[in-house]
Amino acid sequence: MSEIGYTPKNLLFDEEGRTKLFKGIDTITNAVKSTLGPAGQTVLIESPNHTHGITVTKDGVTVARAVALLDPTEHLAVQIMKQAADRTASQAGDGTTTAIILTNALVKAGQELLSKSDNKTGTLRELVHETDKVVANLQKMSKKVTPSRLNDVATISANNDNYIGTIIADVYNKVGVNGLVTVDRSQSAETYYESTNGLKIDRGYDSPLFINNQKKDECILEDVSILVCDAPIENLLNIENILKPIIQGHKKLLIIAPTSANVVNTLAANVMKNQLKICSIQVPSFGYKSHELMQDIAFSVGAVYFSEKTGDDLSLMTEKDLGHAAKVIVGRDSTVIIKDDNAIEVNGFIDARVAELKEAMEREQNKADKEFIASRIASLTGGVGVVYVGGQTDLEQKELYDRIDDAVCAVRSALEEGTIPGGGTALYQEAHNIDFLNDEVTIAQQILAAALRAPMVQIWENAGIKYEGQYEASKVKYNDGFDVKSSKWGDMYKMGIIDPLKVTRCALQNAVSVACTILSTNAIITMARTYEDKN
Repeated sequence: MSEIGYTPKNLLFDEEGRTKLFKGIDTITNAVKSTLGPAGQTVLIESPNHTHGITVTKDGVTVARAVALLDPTEHLAVQIMKQAADRTASQAGDGTTTAIILTNALVKAGQELLSKSDNKTGTLRELVHETDKVVANLQKMSKKVTPSRLNDVATISANNDNYIGTIIADVYNKVGVNGLVTVDRSQSAETYYESTNGLKIDRGYDSPLFINNQKKDECILEDVSILVCDAPIENLLNIENILKPIIQGHKKLLIIAPTSANVVNTLAANVMKNQLKICSIQVPSFGYKSHELMQDIAFSVGAVYFSEKTGDDLSLMTEKDLGHAAKVIVGRDSTVIIKDDNAIEVNGFIDARVAELKEAMEREQNKADKEFIASRIASLTGGVGVVYVGGQTDLEQKELYDRIDDAVCAVRSALEEGTIPGGGTALYQEAHNIDFLNDEVTIAQQILAAALRAPMVQIWENAGIKYEGQYEASKVKYNDGFDVKSSKWGDMYKMGIIDPLKVTRCALQNAVSVACTILSTNAIITMARTYEDKN
């Protein structure tokens, strides 16, 4: 076949195109929806990107990302649906399955209720407006998270695993509201957590000769001064103004800077021979992250940050430019700085710094960058905790890791915006408000009401309970719902079935955004493909 000089395309219009789109949407929804709720099932995925080529998970976004269809139009629908899941995961860390179920329900209702004679653009604008009203109602009804409620939020998000919920609640109670909790893989079968009430730096001592606690292989210094700079210290004369008063006053010093091998060796020799209380570590991370982390460290300990980027001269540094910490624990791979609260109060800049970082985190769309900013906020204001996930096999560890990661993010979201009744109850009540608080229900309101019922109905279906109008919202209080695990009606808060408002809000808003894109589509253009028949 000769070259034609351009890339041919396939075009689909009207019902033919939308039918294929809806088929793709149904396919990805069917793959994901079975994971929702306490009776949700796991999904087995084959992929070269996973351990041993397979993974087992209940994480909606992991399932969604694994879906790729042969038909190009159906695959376009899958890609669009993934946007709802990815945005929700990026913003709230959980709720990806709910976002996909809501998107599917919105598209189905729109397909049934919208006709060619309707003003589709006006209806979709109204749908967005009605969604904003639902979100406003949910915000009014949300409740702040108390320490006793942390366990409930974490347990629900971890697929009703009370043991995991307790671990996550405990670590959040340790690090505080502004603290950072991350998830890592354990080197054993045990799942546990570790926390520090200070700043953790992923850099250890430059020389093992700095160790003063042989039992733990750590250098522990109390009531310690801290030097913070990113300019290379090539010679001890560079910091003579600092070392002289430190040595003469028998004080302790932690150096966070890129130090040369000669400087490290000289300091280490003096630590061994002259009993000096000094330790040095390298600057954390790389590139722009390193510069920002060093600024945060300086803020935290009340030090003046001497930077090569701003042309600072190390020889001008004096003892007044040093920071201070109550205690530092320097290990082989990491350093923990227990901050001096009095020094922080004197500093006076931390609150403004944290406010700036929170604004930056709101604007950031990339999940990894959001987590980096969150870790910086935690280093300035709270503690740091790590949940280490264990498992007897790689598959078990991966499945548990996904659940714990979702639960950690859910708790973080709950702390930010509060909680609402779980199990799809709050959204179902909002559907009832649309149906019964309006004299005449518009098409947009009908579409939204139908979608708001979908998550609760799916939770029931996954538990083997047939939904046939059993839930009459007009006859129950706002917080009342059905616990499918114990088959009991009651107050969802009292039963510990609660969801983070942020997770539900992001799932709903992203679902509406994606559904409006799909419902307003009339022409679909894809690359022309040929498939060789090998039979």
